[in-house]
Amino acid sequence: MSSRDRGRAGEDIAISHIRELGFKIVERNFYAKKFGEIDIIATKGEVWHFIEVKSAVREFEAIYNLSPRKLRRVINSTNYYLKYRNLDVLFSIDVIVVSSGGVEFIENITI
Repeated sequence: MSSRDRGRAGEDIAISHIRELGFKIVERNFYAKKFGEIDIIATKGEVWHFIEVKSAVREFEAIYNLSPRKLRRVINSTNYYLKYRNLDVLFSIDVIVVSSGGVEFIENITI
């Protein structure tokens, strides 16, 4: 399985997980021009969630794939999306870690 296929499978698992938690999926794989991609955009109540999905074969590896550079790209992509869609909303930048150990949803990673 290629890394792209593994990433897509991880995103599918993440979407199933947050749907079970009551989230509504707004968009998937939004490409923000030069900034990068937002894996999942979802809402729950009044809050918009911009979610980076990290997956790995081994449990401990996935979270280490979220580098400071990647986090900056997610933040910049989120800001781009909000301006592009002309949204003035409450939002959270989150990460979902998918590994052999299960699924972990970490909210507000920029605080």
